[in-house]
Amino acid sequence: MTREFKNTFFKAFCWFAVSACFGMLIFLFGIIFLNGIPAINLDFITSRSFNFGAEGGILYQIVGSVLIVIVAAILSFPLAIGTAIFKSEYLKSRKWKKLSDVLIFGINGIPSVVFGIFGLILFVNILGFGISWFVGSIILSVMMLPTITLTTFQSINSIPVLYRESSLALGLNKWQTITKVLLPQSFSGAITGLFIALARAIGETAPIMFIATAFSGVDLPSGIREPVSTLPTHILALAQQATNTDALQNAWGASFVLILLVMLFSTTALVIRKRKLSHIQL
Repeated sequence: MTREFKNTFFKAFCWFAVSACFGMLIFLFGIIFLNGIPAINLDFITSRSFNFGAEGGILYQIVGSVLIVIVAAILSFPLAIGTAIFKSEYLKSRKWKKLSDVLIFGINGIPSVVFGIFGLILFVNILGFGISWFVGSIILSVMMLPTITLTTFQSINSIPVLYRESSLALGLNKWQTITKVLLPQSFSGAITGLFIALARAIGETAPIMFIATAFSGVDLPSGIREPVSTLPTHILALAQQATNTDALQNAWGASFVLILLVMLFSTTALVIRKRKLSHIQL
């Protein structure tokens, strides 16, 4: 078997793998689009749901999903940036760096349902906080933390050493170098990680199902100790009424809106990333 044949076979296999993944993605989006687009109209987007979601719209579910992930982002973003700075600029021991990697990747690999069980035991059972959208935001912020931390850390490490040396030569101390040089240069990378984490968090069901959301009968929250209705839990509730054609149609419509929100966050992260890369090339 010649090297040329091996290279051709490997290239063909790579093209097949990419085509298969792309084909499955297009098939999934196509099914959701074809089944969900008939349910989409202004009334569906701007009205509340009735009859356990089988009637009405998804306004409260959209607001609940956006609220819970935006607060999660506010909670996790500064912690992630601080962790990335400490890991990059202050953590010098190889042993502690390795331990930090294990912890960060370990948290990132924990199944989402485990976060939900942890929140249920700690906040609901032990602390008696009750079912609250704010508790859900706390749990989602912990899930988002590794993604934002890793992207920010990689962004800081990609900054040339010359930037640090130049700032020190100009008389800036370490903290001034971090705030005046490293953070502005790495901020777009941190924002990219934030939007990637948001795209993941907004589609999560297991972490918030028993601690933050209600399947029906809730309005917009007036305090932090109240539940909300979100798109993932709403879709789950509607899927259990599969014999009801109206409920199934609303489920497809809610799924389509959820996919649009995920694509919005993912596309925003991609645009920010491309702008950063073009800036570096310039």
